[in-house]
Amino acid sequence: MNKDNCFQLGYISKVHGLHGEVTVVLDVDFPEEYEDLKHVFIDQKSRLVPYFLEYFDLQPNNKMLAKFEDHDTMDEAEKLVGSELYLPLTALAELEEDQYYFHELIGFEVVDEKLGLIGEIKVIYDLQTQDLIGVDYKGKEVLIPIQDGIVQKVDKAEKKVFCLLPEGLLEIYLED
Repeated sequence: MNKDNCFQLGYISKVHGLHGEVTVVLDVDFPEEYEDLKHVFIDQKSRLVPYFLEYFDLQPNNKMLAKFEDHDTMDEAEKLVGSELYLPLTALAELEEDQYYFHELIGFEVVDEKLGLIGEIKVIYDLQTQDLIGVDYKGKEVLIPIQDGIVQKVDKAEKKVFCLLPEGLLEIYLED
């Protein structure tokens, strides 16, 4: 399995109990859609290795209680703490036409309502406090908040993100 064909589901944050259970923090909007998973891929030394689940139970605050097959002790579970969990892109739920996953926006063009074409989306920063679009504009990386009022429309067919950028946003990045 290749990371390019996968999305990060979350990461193992800590050991839970004495029998090999771990707490997984999910990075998804609808964690209940992943309750019935039978396996995940865990990043180990830049390779995705399949791990089979005995159970994957929903907890509050986008967390899951997980128990992996053949991991029955606290020591075995401890070795997994900090590991990232992945699933194939094919495991993503189908979205409505006006919805999108962040990874789909890479390569789209950003078009501002007033200034026209800004540039191509190079990266999406999925941060705890705010999600940002990273665009190359005149040789500098510009970060555009993904929020209502700024992102007006995403046209998947045209591969364009239409924005209304706040006054002065681009200028901040062009200053030396």
